[in-house]
Amino acid sequence: MKLLKTVPVALMLAGGMIAAQTAYADDSVFTVMDDPATAKKPFEGNLNAGYLAQSGNTESSSLTADTQMTWYGETTAWSLWGNASNTSSNDERSSEKYAAGARSRVNVNDRDYLFGQGSWLTDRYNGYRQRDIATVGYGRQILNGPVHSLRLEFGPGVRYDEYTNGEDKTQGLGYASGTYAWQFSDNAKFTQGVSVFGADDTTANSETALNVAINDHFGLKVAYNVTWNSEPPSSAPDHTDRRTTVSLGYTM
Repeated sequence: MKLLKTVPVALMLAGGMIAAQTAYADDSVFTVMDDPATAKKPFEGNLNAGYLAQSGNTESSSLTADTQMTWYGETTAWSLWGNASNTSSNDERSSEKYAAGARSRVNVNDRDYLFGQGSWLTDRYNGYRQRDIATVGYGRQILNGPVHSLRLEFGPGVRYDEYTNGEDKTQGLGYASGTYAWQFSDNAKFTQGVSVFGADDTTANSETALNVAINDHFGLKVAYNVTWNSEPPSSAPDHTDRRTTVSLGYTM
């Protein structure tokens, strides 16, 4: 049996590893708690990155990175987010995805708020040259304590899809999401987010994550993302895509 050689040094320098079960089309779940009423400072941000390389009988590499930044006012919050990932095997790219978005929130009172958000996605290995989504609506902060946080929101929106086969489609949609966070120790937090974009081809997204702080600036993040499309593109016919990541994060 030939010896399979891995590259742990590159793994350690990049700060994590990726276990991609399949490529994924979309993961539009905004899981950051952005209530300005409970903000402890005017800005919060983080950057997570992971890398895995293997050589020998199989040449492969995977890279993922994501960031979220939120600015707080007295009753408003503004957020920017982005993520990128790609995977290759034996010098052939098997997945490549980039996404970015922006969000705003305005508190009406202690529990009710209005929001607006937009996102851009390109995921050509899953059939999308680009996907643009814009939504606005109403949200309700159900729980807002230091240990448990829960918000629900919904509203109308519009989506533009441009597929890799050259076709495109614009459609209205209904958006709904729920996000829960549990700070179960001083340095560990569990989050669960679910979002649904209801249209002719409905998309549902879920992110389950555990964040563990190492010190004031560094931490580990373990996340499991699931995306379900009711009518996926013909070039990527699977309805469900999954991704598991373990990455090193930096808190700004």
